Amino acid sequence: MAQKEAQGVAEKRKGRRGPGSVIGSSAAGCVCAVLTIYGVGGEAFTRLWRLGFIASFCTKLSDTVSSEIGKAYGKTTYLVTNFQIVPRGTEGAVSVEGTVAGLLASILLATIGCLLGEINVPEVLICVIASQIANLGESIIGAAFQGKEGFRWLNNDAVNVINISIGCILAVLMQQLLQNWQM
Repeated sequence: MAQKEAQGVAEKRKGRRGPGSVIGSSAAGCVCAVLTIYGVGGEAFTRLWRLGFIASFCTKLSDTVSSEIGKAYGKTTYLVTNFQIVPRGTEGAVSVEGTVAGLLASILLATIGCLLGEINVPEVLICVIASQIANLGESIIGAAFQGKEGFRWLNNDAVNVINISIGCILAVLMQQLLQNWQM
């Protein structure tokens, strides 16, 4: 925290999260959990809801880890929309260090989900791919819209809802496409 404060990239309120952050970070996963608990759509859909649940948290963990590592250790940060070098902490900026750390975090969490029997090995790959596509999308949204005129409502919590929902939905759609393709 001290390093991030010295660099001017520390979060507001010393990193403490409010209810909006918690809701934004967990909404997609909670929806999938409820759908799983109530067996909405039967067994075939229950597997999809479990996949969406794991993918949503892979997306969130990857996003958080990549942001934190990128802000703290990113040597060079680029704006994802035009690849201009920008200061660490810039909305929509990415670094190699942060991106790799986020990828590894997603792989770790998806693998744990597999070891716990919630998803299978091919679904691990789906979760990782979906999380990385969603995080790229979040960086684009951050760079292009967040905090800009007409998009003042698009704060970090709103972007997190969009990002995590995209990761969840992409994983479910990818699995459906693969199942239909194999038939």
